[in-house]
Amino acid sequence: MKRDALAAAALSLCTVAVIALVGMPCPVAADATTGATATGAATSADTQAPPASTPAEQPTGLETIIVTAQKRSENLQTVPISVAAITAQAIEATHTVNLQALSGAIPDVQIGHFSNTPTSAVFSIRGMSVIDPDPYAGQTVTVVMDGVPLLFNIVSLPDLFDIDRVEVLRGPQGTLFGANTIGGVVNIVTEQPTGEYGGQASASIGNYNRVDADLALNFPITEDLAGKVTVLHHSEDEYVTNIVDGQAMGNENNSDVRVYLKWTPSANFNATLIQEYDQMRDGGPIVVNGAVPGEALYVPAGTKLPGDVLPQYASPCMPITLPCRAPSTYYSANSNVPNMENEDIYSSTLTMNWDSAIGKLVSISGYKRYTDDNYTDQDGSVLFLDATHRPSSGYQVSEELRDDMHPSSNIDIQVGAFVSYQHYLLEQNYLIQFAAPGFSQVTLENETTRSQSVFSQTYINLTDKLRFQAGLRVTSETTEMTAGIENFESPTGLAVFSGATPVPGGFSANGEKTWNNVGGKTGFDYRWTDDVMSYIYYARGFKSGGFVGRLVLPSDIGPYAPEYVDTIELGLKGDWLDHRLRTDLAVFYNKYHNLQLVEDYFAKNSSGEAIEGDTIVNAAQAKTQGFELEITALPLPVDNFKVNLALARLYAKYTDFAYADPNNGGKIQDLSGYDLQEAPHWTASGGASYSFSTGGGKTTISLQDRYTSQLYDYSLTDSPRSTIQSTNYVDGTLDWEPNSASWSVGVWVRNLADRHYIASVYDAPGTFGLVNYQPPREFGATFRYKW
Repeated sequence: MKRDALAAAALSLCTVAVIALVGMPCPVAADATTGATATGAATSADTQAPPASTPAEQPTGLETIIVTAQKRSENLQTVPISVAAITAQAIEATHTVNLQALSGAIPDVQIGHFSNTPTSAVFSIRGMSVIDPDPYAGQTVTVVMDGVPLLFNIVSLPDLFDIDRVEVLRGPQGTLFGANTIGGVVNIVTEQPTGEYGGQASASIGNYNRVDADLALNFPITEDLAGKVTVLHHSEDEYVTNIVDGQAMGNENNSDVRVYLKWTPSANFNATLIQEYDQMRDGGPIVVNGAVPGEALYVPAGTKLPGDVLPQYASPCMPITLPCRAPSTYYSANSNVPNMENEDIYSSTLTMNWDSAIGKLVSISGYKRYTDDNYTDQDGSVLFLDATHRPSSGYQVSEELRDDMHPSSNIDIQVGAFVSYQHYLLEQNYLIQFAAPGFSQVTLENETTRSQSVFSQTYINLTDKLRFQAGLRVTSETTEMTAGIENFESPTGLAVFSGATPVPGGFSANGEKTWNNVGGKTGFDYRWTDDVMSYIYYARGFKSGGFVGRLVLPSDIGPYAPEYVDTIELGLKGDWLDHRLRTDLAVFYNKYHNLQLVEDYFAKNSSGEAIEGDTIVNAAQAKTQGFELEITALPLPVDNFKVNLALARLYAKYTDFAYADPNNGGKIQDLSGYDLQEAPHWTASGGASYSFSTGGGKTTISLQDRYTSQLYDYSLTDSPRSTIQSTNYVDGTLDWEPNSASWSVGVWVRNLADRHYIASVYDAPGTFGLVNYQPPREFGATFRYKW
């Protein structure tokens, strides 16, 4: 073992030398994602496996889908966990722009954003969701892009052009992917350089002035060095009208450049460097005012100030005893802040793969930095009641080194180590005009987290059909937080972002703590035939503890303790009828301990005034259980007609939760048996595509239906205002490509029936409901060219 460790260290040093001195020999290498020896065009670990579909292996029937959900290349139907895979072909066929567009298409998976922070991703898998947009609250679902975990929600909604596949792993993935994956993992793999001249380009136009222009260009540089450049651009107007000036709010204007360099000095080693820059110049976050009479931010419908184009719209949340309802026309208001959200993201990823005497090794080094600056009219009305300015910045550095070994023909062992360092700084300037004219409060969050872990995952073939797996991960995380507030008052009686006079009442609080955790996984899978397998496993997941950054009292900082989940999952995967029918079924049970929740409370400040605060506490136990069934079929004797069906049932309840209700004087309310937030009881999708010859080419038409049942949004008490109605969307596409040609043209529509729905509601009783809407009907046309 000691010799193996020394060999691994030597190989790592040798790899660094290889990068520095082109042509220096190094031990033989392999692509860690494919598990096969790399050749001249070998691919980077976790950045590309073999093609997502390999019809050459299967001339008829459903395509074989290759995934790297277990950090190795495997047929999706042999992976013993619940995985949904969206291939490059599927992304193109549905004209999907970003991850959020996949919401509802994958059973038990919701993808959205917080109401007033549209660049922060909210992923909910099997009822487990992030509880706050600020980074101090952590994540329950982690996005991994080209092998690098994205540790901040604000950088976790990438565009999907030139993507090889998206894999959604449901259930805790802590053994291989670490902490903060108790809900699951979204694994994104981009297309890698080919080493040959070629590329693809696409252009789209649509309603709401949508324009997309994307280009991916492959080219050789030398015999050993391949390059690639990918350029993306997306812009469109929002569908919400500002009643103050009559203009669209929240417009998007995003551009992205990715540059790849892939070096393959021998058949046994390859290294890929990816540099990426994302620029977003969007309109400010949209807030729709869902207050009712008697609440602090209620503005009567019809209120109009001189110069306004339209009067105040009616609240979509009246009466408060019923769920909010989306109107036929979407309105909001920005009356007093710049309509701006500027974000820049810089990324670097270096992946190295090589084969050695001690196995197939991979090193993945990642760096990501972001800056974000946005203003929000927090009341969404024609009046100046409250507003925020939230500049923030952060960066992360990570390194993973792992080895895949085969000490004997029936044993496969992955061992690895992972380290990360992340830091963010957020300054929220909150103008509290409605409660104290002229008063503003600046909240500072300054947090650093260091994480180290070692892990191992072992598979042992007990017979030619029965396989045993066992995994273990040991993690240590240290978090340091400095948080506080400063108070200001403007002598004019009108709150301002700068130039106000400091006033007493501010404070600063500090915290530092280390959490250690041992988690793991064990299970069996059984191959009934070459095409049918079943599995069962037990896993224990871990979500890190931390400190609260948005404070009202110094004691709010915490710390709060880690959250744990114990999971049992059973699954059956099979290809039937000569690969013309595919069924994947997973049944799961999750038990959560020390569930982290944002809890409101009443207290008195230093002046004896009653104030409402919030903190994160380990207040509850919960359980989730259910099933996911996915079916794909070619029901006719020909392969040009395909249908897909998916159905999920979710039961997600608090089992022990004593809640201090701030709307009832802090009286304890037993919420045992209440639904978890972002946890619909049913999700379903179904669709069909049909291809036929026409006009000297091939036409493909497809329809897809996405259904999500009612759920509760941001209210622990499952209040009527926090209820999100059930949604049902029908999407359609029509594409045509000429015979023996490399171009195609298509038209597409999302939300064909133009259904209007509420997207999210943050329910703050006594203040207001912060509402956002789902998109209305969107349609357009796309031209693609490949060479």
